[in-house]
Amino acid sequence: MLRWLMGGGREPQGLSEKSSVQNLGEEQIQNPYTELLVLKGHHDIVRFLVQIDDCRFASAGDDGIVFLWNAQTGEKLFELHGHTHKITAIAAFPSSGACEEKNNLILTASADRTVIVWDCNSGRQVQKVSCFHSTVKCLTVLQRLDVWLSGGSDLCVWNRKLDLLCKTSHLTDADISALVELPKNCVAAAVGKELIIFRLVVSTEGSEGWDVLEVKRLADHQDNILSLVSVNDLTFVTGSHVGELIVWDALDWISQVCECNTWDPSFHTVVQEIKLSQNQHEVSIQHLTSDAECVFAAVGKGIYVYNLQMKRVIACQRTAHDSIVLHIAKLPNRQLISCSEDGSVRIWELREKQQLPAEPVPTGFLNMWGFGRANKQASQTAKKVQESTTSYSLELIGDLIGHSSAVQMFLYFSELGLVTCSADHLIILWKDGERESRLRSLTLFQKLEQNDDLQLRF
Repeated sequence: MLRWLMGGGREPQGLSEKSSVQNLGEEQIQNPYTELLVLKGHHDIVRFLVQIDDCRFASAGDDGIVFLWNAQTGEKLFELHGHTHKITAIAAFPSSGACEEKNNLILTASADRTVIVWDCNSGRQVQKVSCFHSTVKCLTVLQRLDVWLSGGSDLCVWNRKLDLLCKTSHLTDADISALVELPKNCVAAAVGKELIIFRLVVSTEGSEGWDVLEVKRLADHQDNILSLVSVNDLTFVTGSHVGELIVWDALDWISQVCECNTWDPSFHTVVQEIKLSQNQHEVSIQHLTSDAECVFAAVGKGIYVYNLQMKRVIACQRTAHDSIVLHIAKLPNRQLISCSEDGSVRIWELREKQQLPAEPVPTGFLNMWGFGRANKQASQTAKKVQESTTSYSLELIGDLIGHSSAVQMFLYFSELGLVTCSADHLIILWKDGERESRLRSLTLFQKLEQNDDLQLRF
């Protein structure tokens, strides 16, 4: 069922009473998402969204059903049944450049210990793999090699035909929870507190000769790794449950910077703006994303912008939401979107402030993210950074009110809108109200012209 509602202009009841969180009034001039489509079909928590192409996406969650949708119209394209338990991972597997036929696939893993490959064009099940000893927690497609990886108690490498090319033996007591592709046919796997680097030995003779080798174990984190993101061919970043953010060299796998939520009570002025609570729940790094310059982190209830070159936080909102932030994304126009367990979706703009005058920096400033106690030289370095750096702020410009429970994640479809999924079993397709109004007017005029009804009457 689909229905149109007006959204984005109302403030939820009781939100104005929470002084720690920014609030927007009735007027949200910079928020384009003033119309929404509610997409119904799921009957349990919707945890995953994956983009198939420019106008299609898939949704999946705890009901074990996969839906394919049209992002422009909200039309339900297919309802895919095949799993008997909740979906634990999903990934799109688009056609490789060498393929003449566009055969877009999606992969779904489930707690029923199976992985199913679906054809997005027909909605049919291509094949089902049932040889796993435990639940597959993550799926990653290596498009350049035209293979995909499944991570659980072991790491498996598969081709498009679902031939098992190679696999590791049982790794540790913990399962692989996340994977990220690295240069030189390598991948990094999060296994509890450890990062394990694997290298794929690629065959040149079909399915013969493939192998996956463990080349290094990195034990720099003190707690479980919750998030992984690749920045570029030289850098990737990890975040943990206790707020550790580590920047890694993607070629030699050496830790370049290790930031954490160290708190020194001697901080007063600067640190108060970006202090992280000692409560582990409040500093857990739930999600990371990045662009060429910065890493954007969902840390507890807040969102933080960490500049990789400056090696410091340049902007933040300590309490961006009333509850834990689950997903964050950077848009092309210096905007961020975040969603939370509190059921809200918020739009932020990264704005430059006036350049600050040179001032002495507290000795604990660099220590705040884990550099240790700063000496005199570090303090002078921090001063130089402040002298030559523009200050930034994150300003709330939009509040999307539509879900009644935790918003798990979202997809951004540019002019087609924004898609969100939630524990309330709903998917919402948020639309630019002005654009949709223009399109409806244009469609109406075209119909009138076709029917010869558009005539001037005197």
